[in-house]
Amino acid sequence: FERFFRLEAAGGILLLAGAVVALAWANSPWSASYFALWQTPVAVELGPVGLRKPLLLWINDGLMAAFFLLVGLEIKREVLVGELASLRQAALPLSAAAGGMVAPALLYIAVAGGGEAASGWAVPMATDIAFALGVLALLGRGLPSALRVFLAALAIADDLGAVLVIALFFTADVSAPVLLAAGG
Repeated sequence: FERFFRLEAAGGILLLAGAVVALAWANSPWSASYFALWQTPVAVELGPVGLRKPLLLWINDGLMAAFFLLVGLEIKREVLVGELASLRQAALPLSAAAGGMVAPALLYIAVAGGGEAASGWAVPMATDIAFALGVLALLGRGLPSALRVFLAALAIADDLGAVLVIALFFTADVSAPVLLAAGG
C-alpha cells in the first residue's frame, strides 16, 4: 500500500479506476444507488454551528475549489518560471490549447445547427485537466520530459481558457472590482 502511493502514477491510476467504476455503476441496474449516494447528506458541525449539504455539493464546491486552487498555483508557477514564462515558450502550448478549444466548439455548432441545442457549444471545448494530468502521471517517466511539460502546459492553458469562456459567456453579471481584486 505504501509502495503504491509512492508511485508517481498512483493518482492517475486511482482517478482512472474511479472513473471506470463510476461509469459502470451509473449505467448498471444499480444506478439508483449511485445517484442516491451523491444526494447523501454530509454534515460538518462545530458546536451549534453546522453545515449540512449533499455529498455532491461537498465535492463540487469544496474539493473542486481546492483542486482549482492547486491548478491555479501551478499556472502561476508556469507563468513565472516555467513553460509559459515567455511568449516564445508559451506560443506552442497556447496555440494548441486554443485550437483544441475552438475546433470542437465549431464542430459542435456545425452538427447542432441553430436552435436551443447550439447553446451547448462550450461543453466539448474543455479538456478535463484532472484526467489529462492523471494520464500524464500514469505515463510518468515513459514520456520525454519536454513532452510531459508541453502536455501539462497545454492542459493548464486549455483549462484556463475554459474558465475564461465560463466567466465571459455564461455569467450573468461580471463584477470588475471583484475580478481585479482576485487578479491582484
